[in-house]
Amino acid sequence: MPTQHLLDQLDDLPNWLTERGYPQFRAGQIRHWLFQSRVDSFHKMTTLPLKLRDELDNEFHIFSGTTAAHQTSSDHTEKLLTRLSDGNGIESVLLREGIRRTICVSSQVGCAMGCVFCASGLDGVERNLTSGEILEQMLRLSQLLPTEERLTHIVMMGMGEPLANLENVLKALFWASHPDGLGISPRRITISTVGLPAAIKKLAEKDCRYHLAVSLHAPNDILRNEIVPVNRKIGIEAILAAADDYFEASGRRLTFEYVLLAGINDQTEHAEELGKLIAKRNILLNVIPYNPVADLPYKTPSNRAIQNFQSVLEKKYRVRIKFRKRKGDQINAACGQLRRANSNTNIVTINPPYPVSPAQ
Repeated sequence: MPTQHLLDQLDDLPNWLTERGYPQFRAGQIRHWLFQSRVDSFHKMTTLPLKLRDELDNEFHIFSGTTAAHQTSSDHTEKLLTRLSDGNGIESVLLREGIRRTICVSSQVGCAMGCVFCASGLDGVERNLTSGEILEQMLRLSQLLPTEERLTHIVMMGMGEPLANLENVLKALFWASHPDGLGISPRRITISTVGLPAAIKKLAEKDCRYHLAVSLHAPNDILRNEIVPVNRKIGIEAILAAADDYFEASGRRLTFEYVLLAGINDQTEHAEELGKLIAKRNILLNVIPYNPVADLPYKTPSNRAIQNFQSVLEKKYRVRIKFRKRKGDQINAACGQLRRANSNTNIVTINPPYPVSPAQ
């Protein structure tokens, strides 16, 4: 049986071919079949010699997991639940909006950040995903598209904290943005984080030019400590300073994420404090009215609370705001809902409120 995940070995593939007497251009052909032709079998790679196809098939597998569930909503949002080779599971999502085809991808099994409104981290983090497991999500989602369509945007906003698995995330995004990979421009790729200053600094030093989205969720440390417990070790000022440095290094406008929780962080005083915090920064504020999760006590704010929150920030502080559209409600869209629907399985699930990428 094949033992190696090909998507984890893309960097070493040219050497593997050379050792077996094959020319280097075969690596490019294999990548084309994977990323452009979207095949899931080596024997469909008909431009390769049959002997090479057999050797690849004997040593590698293209997908290391299996699809455990596939759901489609009436708004054409699609969700895949993938069971990994170790029995754990992750979710990934395809969103359609106009000509955009955005995917939301996981970086870890579980999450250690502990955001109170998100069920994906209730049991902590199991492990990091490999770069191949991250790429596999992208390829599985691209296979859901008709042949004439291509993925346009990627958001690292699924289960897990991407910056806690930075090496594997960046390795996967290298091929996602490479002309011989998915060919998606770095400016259409967003990495979402709760804010890990040291990792943000490393990201800036690597000059990747991806968009950075910081999940803020509160305008002060007292409230954020309650909503995002990892903040107790960090603090908002350190996060904002690191984000400012990333903006200076990358030239990419920052995005701040803010989930509105009824009666907790959605009041006028919260909007006032948030406005003072971010008004002078070149940012986009993504406001996400909470998408309720079964067994968690948090609720969606009223329309009046949402409108008041928006009015204060836009009219008084001139903050550029984008309200996320709720998508996938019919397919257990919110964090952890699908896990609860499959509670008799060994599958750990994600889901953030679904993103509309700020990248153009």
